[in-house]
Order: sequence, then C-alpha cells, then structure tokens
Amino acid sequence: MREYLLTACVVAGITYLLTPLVRRFAEFVGAYTPVRDRDVHTIPTPRLGGVAMFAGVCAGLLVASRLPTLQRVFDTSEVRGMLFGGVLLVAIGAADDRWGLDALTKLAGQILAAGVMVLQGVQLLYLPIPGNTLSLSPDLGVPLTVIFVVLTINAVNFIDGLDGLAAGVVAIAAMAFFAYSYEISVVHHYDRAAPPTLITIVLAGACIGFLPHNFNPARVFMGDSGSMLLGLMLSAATVSLTGRVDPNAVQAADFLPALLPLLMPIAVLAVPLVDLLLAVLRRTRGGQAPWTPDKLHLHHRLLQIGHTHARAVVIMYLWSALIAGGAVTIAFAHSRPMLVLAGFLGAAAVLLVASNVPRLRHEPRA
Repeated sequence: MREYLLTACVVAGITYLLTPLVRRFAEFVGAYTPVRDRDVHTIPTPRLGGVAMFAGVCAGLLVASRLPTLQRVFDTSEVRGMLFGGVLLVAIGAADDRWGLDALTKLAGQILAAGVMVLQGVQLLYLPIPGNTLSLSPDLGVPLTVIFVVLTINAVNFIDGLDGLAAGVVAIAAMAFFAYSYEISVVHHYDRAAPPTLITIVLAGACIGFLPHNFNPARVFMGDSGSMLLGLMLSAATVSLTGRVDPNAVQAADFLPALLPLLMPIAVLAVPLVDLLLAVLRRTRGGQAPWTPDKLHLHHRLLQIGHTHARAVVIMYLWSALIAGGAVTIAFAHSRPMLVLAGFLGAAAVLLVASNVPRLRHEPRA
C-alpha cells in the first residue's frame, strides 16, 4: 500500500505544481474556453489542464517503475497501451483546446487511441455473465473494447460541465475501483489485477492534484485534453480488470459473486454513463445528432432547480461516492451483504430528497 500511496502523492504533487505553468502557457497561446450558450461560466477561462495531468501521470509511472513491488506491473502491456493511447488523445485534445476540432475528428481520434491500446494488448478477453464466463474471440473482443473505450471517454467528457465536476467524479470512481482491484491483487494475490490497481491510483492522484485549481471558481479547465485522458485511463483500468481477469479464478477464492465483475465498472461509471445515455436519448428524440451540445445535463438540472454551482457539484460527488462506494462495500461484505444494501438504499433515499430540496421548498401548496 505504501508504494501505491507514494505513487499517488507524486502524481498529485507534479500535477498540482505544473497546472499554474500550463495555465500561463494556455493564456499565452490563446487556449481559452469561450462563453457559450450552454456554459455556466461567465468569463473566458484558459484550458489545456490535461497536459499537466498527463505530465503528472508520466512522473508517477516513472517513480512506480523504480519501486520494488510495482515494477513488476511494467512487465505487462496494459500500462504501455494506456500511455500510448494517452499521448495520442492528449495531443488531439490539446489541438481542440487551442483551435477547436469538429466532433467527428475527435471521435476518429478516440477510436484510433482505443485501437492503439488494443494493439498493445488492452482488450476484453472475458465477459462475466451469471453462472458462467464468456470467452471473447478477437473478432468480438476488439470491437467491444473499442466501443467501451469510446463510450467511457465521451461519458467523462459529457459531465465536464461544472467547475471541478469531472475531476472529482473521476477521482471518486478511480478510488473505488482501486479499492476493488487492490483487494483482488494484493489481498488475494492475483497478479493479473495489478495493472488496473496501479492505473486507478495514478488516475486518482492526477485528479486530486488538478482539483484545487479547478474547483469553483475555476482558474483553469482541463479541456478535452484532460477529459479524454481521464476517460481513457478509466476505461483501460476497467478493461484490464473486468475483461482480462478470469472471474472463475477469482471466485475460486470465494471472494465475489458471479455478477460483481460485470456490475463493478457500471457502478463506478454510473453517474457519467447515465448522463451520457440520457443526453443521447434526448437529442436523438429531438432529431439532433448525439453530440449536439445543450444545457440539459444532470448538473445543469441541479442548477435549474435552485442549487448553487458548488452545491450541485458536491451532490454529484455524493451520488458517485454512494453508488461506487456502495458496490465496493457490498463486494467486501461477505457476511451481511443485505444489511449493506439496505444502508445503501437508505442513503440513496436521503440524498434523493436533499437533491430536490430547492424544488420542494418552492413548489406551490395545493
């Protein structure tokens, strides 16, 4: 655990220190987020924050490669594939942050980055289903991997609409996934889970280091260079754990029910995936392209019912922590999972009421 914490601290520290320099560089080259109809900020804000985050990720991985326990992770292909794909997406995202790219160009870049990861071996090999494990052939595993990576990238990109929202939600998701994979890798000594354990703690460190500069009022935005990087890393960790670890081997340790390896990534990514699904349905029903921007995301709706900017972000944090943390807690609750589930449902009910307090306060009485 100490080596993982050291790596996370290095990533967070480097990201935190480099972000002001990147902000000045963004101001120098004119990489600003303009004020658009769908935005909630009122002044143009520099972006390119993803460059600082990626520098922190690279520094953390360099340190990890020199640590006795973690250096074995670099014998596998997952970290290398994530880095190669990350370089490509950060470059495309930085170009978009400065000059603006159309949606189809960015989609092509996302598919290319996913393909690079697949070529490096980051690919779905298994699909856990109730009572069985489905082995995927390359003809099926490759397109499923690319689709999942692209969906995750765009899910993170879609929630990057309020100061600190994407960084905080992804940090929570990464820490939940780290706890889950750490239990498999370190406690149950299943080496195949080591790469996603390292990727998620590095991802959490990058988000935590960037968040002080990005929380309301934000001094810098991560831009597409950051949101696409976060989505790529989260998808790489998910594919490495859920799609490359045979659940039957883990179940042999009497550790997890059959559905949990499939439900965990859904729980961890629940908030951004729900927002993505609702946006696609909303726009296609309205006769628009799925990537058409609007101000009807979940965080926008929280603002519309009366929450302040910071409170809307914190509510989204709490929903992410509740769903992702609840799934991890149920995974570890060997003796009383139903008691944990009841507590989870009770907390969800309280949070649901808290999320709607402004609306309830102003509703006219009959």
